[in-house]
Amino acid sequence: MLSHEEVRRLLDVDELIDALADAFAEVSAGAASVPPRVAAVVPERGLLAAMPGYAAGVLETKLVSVFPGTEPSHEALIALFDAETGTPLALMDGTHVTATRTAAASALSTRLLARQDARVLAVLGTGVQARSHLDAVTRVREFQNVRVAGRSRQRAEALGVDVAESFEAAVRDADVVCVCTDASSPVLRRSWLASGTHVTSVGASQDGPELDDATVRAGVLAVESRVAFEPFPAGSHELQGLDPAQAVELGELVAGTRLGRRSAEEITVYKSMGHAAEDAAAARLVYERALHEGAGTEVDL
Repeated sequence: MLSHEEVRRLLDVDELIDALADAFAEVSAGAASVPPRVAAVVPERGLLAAMPGYAAGVLETKLVSVFPGTEPSHEALIALFDAETGTPLALMDGTHVTATRTAAASALSTRLLARQDARVLAVLGTGVQARSHLDAVTRVREFQNVRVAGRSRQRAEALGVDVAESFEAAVRDADVVCVCTDASSPVLRRSWLASGTHVTSVGASQDGPELDDATVRAGVLAVESRVAFEPFPAGSHELQGLDPAQAVELGELVAGTRLGRRSAEEITVYKSMGHAAEDAAAARLVYERALHEGAGTEVDL
């Protein structure tokens, strides 16, 4: 068993970004087994989702609760199994994994799609995902200006970067925009975006989208998997009614089987829904390092 603090210490973000690239390539090549997410809903409160998967040589499942308005809004457990025998191997905190792998996937999308000369980063939101994105995305580009905007100026200031007066002020002339809210209506407008901007969006409210339709349709649209076009909770509110064929998967970009950015002026958008392959890649890194260091607590089930 591995606690939250042990998982935090064992999971290396740079290694995770690279591991996600390999995992997404497996997903796009059809080498992973990841069924659509299912969820039990508590009316007007939240949901409990189950995310099983076999990817990156790892057999695992995550149980994640999503209760907007709480801190953290996402809490999770990950169970890891032996892919040869089905024997349970580990039970680990999934809350830190969820926060870190979500931001690491956004960082991977930024590595693949953002302009090489991107220098201004804007983060919308001030919660767990905002903090994780500030850590992960700044690893893949050399930003000279980083700013954040949110409902609470106090929480925004606590993140230790420049604070914008509004979402619009943060987004104007930014090269990369990370949208990390639990909003149920759009907080980002296409009209705010400069040409060549890369947008990442990880919000997945039960009630509606955090991106406006014009942003989603603005240019290259990237997803973890085309399952993201299925109805919520398996898929994204932003993608309902769109043609899945118009999107490119991150794994296709990694493998070079599909093109991403074609010009410096093109807008690129990565819409995240979370994917079990991300949890599998992260859990493998944590488990292997735990074995190497003798971390965790052994229990008899």
